[in-house]
Amino acid sequence: MRGVPSPERPPGFALIRLLLGGICNTDLELQRGYYGFAGIPGHEFVGEVVEADDLNLVGRRVVGEINLACGGCDWCARELGRHCPNRTVLGIVKHPGAFQEFFTLPERNLHILPDEVSNEQAVFVEPLAAATEILDQGAIPAGETIAVQGDGKLGLLIAQVLLANGYAVEHFGRHARKLAISGRAGARTHTNGDVPERAFGWVVEATGVERGDGDGASDGAATRYGVSEIDRA
Repeated sequence: MRGVPSPERPPGFALIRLLLGGICNTDLELQRGYYGFAGIPGHEFVGEVVEADDLNLVGRRVVGEINLACGGCDWCARELGRHCPNRTVLGIVKHPGAFQEFFTLPERNLHILPDEVSNEQAVFVEPLAAATEILDQGAIPAGETIAVQGDGKLGLLIAQVLLANGYAVEHFGRHARKLAISGRAGARTHTNGDVPERAFGWVVEATGVERGDGDGASDGAATRYGVSEIDRA
């Protein structure tokens, strides 16, 4: 623990008080030197807005999108600010993170939480958003069987998102106790390490290792997620 000054709030930004933060494996990798990171980490959070230009935000519980787009490049013009080459990223790239009493984010990045969602549930919104992004990346046919590799936090969230949207999931990992989470949601789980070749039309890679047989311990850092359509021929 160390003392830091309360951050200044630029116009269009909110000053947020941390209520609950989630420790992502990305945070642990950053401390080991990933991205050449230096500073205050933390990007999974629930916070309370203390100051904002929009007075409707003050006093509200919020979660937030972590990418701070420049707003002026071609990517931003196409509403792809999350891929902006000039962006900063909360707690990861050149923007102090949420693991401090007060931090800032643009007001446009914030989402107000409904009262019925607890802090303990809401702290998963950021990784859950990464999981739901898969449904936007490719037009996966309804009812398709999808293989998910990796039983870390992101792999488990991905499996549950796919199941909730009507897909059949074959979930491969190393830990029976972790796979039991997606198993209870309806996935068929596999822990024997024998991954079939060319058996699935759609595969989600969430192991975080190049060879694709890890436990997802670094999911979020190394691969974040990958979706590919594989030729069945």
